[in-house]
Amino acid sequence: MTDKPNILFLMPDQLRADFLGCYGADFIDTPNIDRLAQKGVRYSNACTPSPICVPARSVLLAGVNAIRTGVLGNGQFLRPDLAECGMKVWPEHLNEAGYDTSAIGKMHFYPWEMSMGFEHRVICEDKRWLNIEDDYDRHLKANGLKKFHGNEHEGYQENRGAIVSRLPYEHSWDYFVGEEATKYISNHNGEKPFAMMVGFPGPHCPYDPSPGFENIHAPEDMPEPVPESPDQPTNFRQGNINGNKGSWNDVDYTEFTTAHKKKIRAHYAGLVKQIDNKIGDILDALEKSGQLDNTVIIFCSDHGDYLGDHGLIGKGTFYESSIKVPLIVNLPWATEAKVWDGPVSIEDITATILHYGGCDIPSYFDSIPLPGLGIDAKIRDRVYGFLGSGCMNYDGEWKLSKYTTGVVQLFNVKEDPGEQNNRVDDPESFEIFRKLDAELTAQTMRSINAAHAEKLVNTSWEDLEFGRGGWKRTYPQPI
Repeated sequence: MTDKPNILFLMPDQLRADFLGCYGADFIDTPNIDRLAQKGVRYSNACTPSPICVPARSVLLAGVNAIRTGVLGNGQFLRPDLAECGMKVWPEHLNEAGYDTSAIGKMHFYPWEMSMGFEHRVICEDKRWLNIEDDYDRHLKANGLKKFHGNEHEGYQENRGAIVSRLPYEHSWDYFVGEEATKYISNHNGEKPFAMMVGFPGPHCPYDPSPGFENIHAPEDMPEPVPESPDQPTNFRQGNINGNKGSWNDVDYTEFTTAHKKKIRAHYAGLVKQIDNKIGDILDALEKSGQLDNTVIIFCSDHGDYLGDHGLIGKGTFYESSIKVPLIVNLPWATEAKVWDGPVSIEDITATILHYGGCDIPSYFDSIPLPGLGIDAKIRDRVYGFLGSGCMNYDGEWKLSKYTTGVVQLFNVKEDPGEQNNRVDDPESFEIFRKLDAELTAQTMRSINAAHAEKLVNTSWEDLEFGRGGWKRTYPQPI
């Protein structure tokens, strides 16, 4: 056994926190994920700063916020000259620290087959990218199967994307990912510690549990969806409807009843159950190979899913069901379970991984180690969020969100967890609004400035070479 711990980063796609037993859900049984919360720290108020897949994942890779990565939507990705700018993604840091690095499952890189510093990859990409000829595609074809679009299933439109997969459980997306992760752990020789990221494609839509998992959870047992608020901007729902009519999803949510929403939730819970099963297999593989007692396990998601809250599906705003995610750090040496209730951002996973890997945390990082782990570090009291469509400042009680459409929302999420009462025009909340707005403006401007650090000229009036002429500018300027 090495003197450094293994690091296992488990990340389902689009998993909201309140669909796990350890986060208070009494309608679903998730014993294996709950087991992770029995040693270490569970963060009850964890947020994604960028509630869309690629922006969130890019923040995690680079350790800086979405303004600084330049990835503010799913159509963008990290610049290819990061190394020339003096920046490394976290797998590169761990490689240099003597780790075997592996990425198994969905990573959402562009191009999808690039390494991004991972020495080993088994690829099972997004459930919506059907034409990607990845390892999962080869697995299916070897078994006489194929990837299916949701609209190739009975009842897809009628049930608003809640269907039963045409693929058996043992050939489902998340089963494949769990099996490959288990194989990697079982075959690891232990000469070097491993750092592995496991990206489950579920429970992202389509809401397609395997046969046998669709009826584990009854629709009538699902929690009630949050209603649309009286002053909810109409463009939120209309934009959501229009976006989901695209060929990637091809579902019309113009009529979206409570029955639709509860069926979706039951199918989503079935997908969560499938992932929980495979996490149990991964934990068993760690235990059987004698590696469980030397493995730091981090569990989180990139963002949540409305599942009908506010009349919406998917993610993309700063509403609670879009930004609130599970975050658990399981420490093999921990003797108790702790809960941290303050606001935390998943961007801080990056610095936490580097800490446990024995790496120096770069001074340019926005990411800081997560609190409650015994790491001497600054504690975050704000979560700033950025997308191309808007920004957020959240202090654990009050949340200010501003959108490019001109919509501004201020909610006290402790008093109003369903975000029904926008307090932005409430005179009693004016000082809170002004404070959060000033903080958000300052953070935005700092981030914009830092995002252009590679353009620095790095000379002065005393530079004789510059004065003589023929001086060559260094670009990009390393941070």
